[in-house]
Amino acid sequence: MKWEAYVKSPSFESFVEFAVSLSSFAEFLQGKGLSGLHRLSHNLEQQVLALFDAVDKHHVSQDTLDELQSRIEALSERVTEFMDSNGRSIDQRRAHPEAGLLAESIPSHRVWLICDHASQWQALTTRLAYFSIQTEVYPWEKVPDKAHEPSIVLLDTHGMSVKEVCRHIQTMRTRFAASKLIAHRLAADFNTLKAVLRAGCDYCFNDSTPQSTILAKIIELCSKDEEPPFRVLVVEDSPTASKSIQHTLRESGIESLAVMNPSDVLIGLRSFQPDLILMDMYMPDCTGVEATRVIRQHAEFLSTPVVYLSGDGDMALQVDALRLGGDHFLTKPFNPVFLNAVVKSKIERYRTLRRSMLRDGLTGLFNHRTIKERLAAAVTVTSNTHGRLAVAMIDIDHFKSVNDKYGHPMGDEVIRSLAWLLKQRLRKGDLVGRYGGEEFLVILPGSDAEQAFDVLDRIRRDFSQIRYSLEDGWFETTFSAGVSQYFASTNAEAMIKDADEALYDAKHSGRNCVVTRG
Repeated sequence: MKWEAYVKSPSFESFVEFAVSLSSFAEFLQGKGLSGLHRLSHNLEQQVLALFDAVDKHHVSQDTLDELQSRIEALSERVTEFMDSNGRSIDQRRAHPEAGLLAESIPSHRVWLICDHASQWQALTTRLAYFSIQTEVYPWEKVPDKAHEPSIVLLDTHGMSVKEVCRHIQTMRTRFAASKLIAHRLAADFNTLKAVLRAGCDYCFNDSTPQSTILAKIIELCSKDEEPPFRVLVVEDSPTASKSIQHTLRESGIESLAVMNPSDVLIGLRSFQPDLILMDMYMPDCTGVEATRVIRQHAEFLSTPVVYLSGDGDMALQVDALRLGGDHFLTKPFNPVFLNAVVKSKIERYRTLRRSMLRDGLTGLFNHRTIKERLAAAVTVTSNTHGRLAVAMIDIDHFKSVNDKYGHPMGDEVIRSLAWLLKQRLRKGDLVGRYGGEEFLVILPGSDAEQAFDVLDRIRRDFSQIRYSLEDGWFETTFSAGVSQYFASTNAEAMIKDADEALYDAKHSGRNCVVTRG
């Protein structure tokens, strides 16, 4: 452990390694949604970062060291307690140590609803069940003392004062290390939300928020995709500096590739596909600004963030560098924790931007352009490997009448429901996009038409059982699908055309069915 190494041999370098490790652990907990553990580690991280100057000058008191030791032990105990109560048994972890990671202890999709009027939430609990999310409902006075930790705790705070709400949230946050806490039916004013968030709540909804919005948030939290590791291209002519930077990034779980010669930067970008470039400002025969201007001549790299590294603190130089294509400026020597924080924040924003460009805003699925590009790529791979590939076109039956009869917000809810179900039921390697309106395009690599039929027909049956609540009842809807498969010399457009024609046949065969071609 990095802390033990520092205590055994105190030095600024070993303290930096401990701080980087702690920062990375805090970000890991946040990324995994372990809210309670993240708060503990974040508070510890803040105390550690405040000590940097003192450590550098060897002015850390023994009392401060003892306090840090105590807080580290408390965090370690809480992590161990969480793993023991929510993960596999100790014997199982010993038998399979390679899989005994904290990430495996994250609770399954189980929601606690704490309220005094369960009947008001019947529609929500019923809808969650369609997406394999188990809901347990408890009145406020009968919340179980001991139970496995749910992934989400939804608190109906109707009729409570802000003080009461905060007290309940603090109790839940102390008890549960991982659960996301959602408070509903709050006042919408700034001070109420500030107090509730400070107490440990993760998401707040006011009294006018419809249950469909809460349903969407719960499903979103239960279906987050695993993000691949961050990737950084390091453009640095000094081997020593390059290795130091890569070591710092590696400590935070960031993958990197080093380029010594700036003339090789485009090769590195295309082969490594980084999320960010760390660019040395001064290199032989080329400045960082010149290299960045070359990069910005290529449309595919226009939005890739560039962070400059330089020992020169000249403000005019920094302003010019940012104006000519850069995104941030770090002066050497830099604090490793700060370097990682800048890199990660820039990458997160870059990925958010890319998601908005590639994804449909309503469903979160690939948009029309992206899913067609993915199909073209899948056809190329299938052709080169002589493999199998199936494509399906899905259309919600009588969707116009849903919009006309129940309104566009309900129509959007139906579209989102099918999107969520497809994401949940399709296999890991399958791809799905919103093709347009109520149409979806599904790509099934490694499958023929018969296998695709089996997968989609199960989803069709599940979708037809979902009930959409209305004030005076409920309604159901269905979808039809057409399937085509890849043959030698087939292209992406031909596969879409065949699937569309099969969908047409399904519509004219009575709807609520899957028809295959090929």
